[in-house]
Amino acid sequence: MFTPVSTRAASAYKRVSVETSVDGASPHELVNLLFDALLQSMSLARAALERGDLALKGAQLSKAVRLIEEGLKAALDDAGGEVAGNLRTVYSYAVRCLTEANLKNDVDKIGEVIGLIEPIADAWKQIGK
Repeated sequence: MFTPVSTRAASAYKRVSVETSVDGASPHELVNLLFDALLQSMSLARAALERGDLALKGAQLSKAVRLIEEGLKAALDDAGGEVAGNLRTVYSYAVRCLTEANLKNDVDKIGEVIGLIEPIADAWKQIGK
């Protein structure tokens, strides 16, 4: 089976666009990209769960956990002192909530984490201005 040219072109454009965004980004912009991807992943997981698409829900929550653990949490520096420590605690709690949401199909837990992450992401974006 063949994929239409327009679909392949759109997919290629998306890959190049993402790679270009990452390659040319400052460390601050990279964290913005992580927050954007995390919020998008959690929103997709919540919508998938509401539709009963458990496979997509699981894939998106796994992605969200990886973004937190391997991206946001890993980027924290001990030089950040108390702020970095507090963020590490919030990120660990978010991972626990997302894991529980995945195991129990709990849409409210996903919403809770979105509610925790959005203000942090917004504050991070304000720092860049």
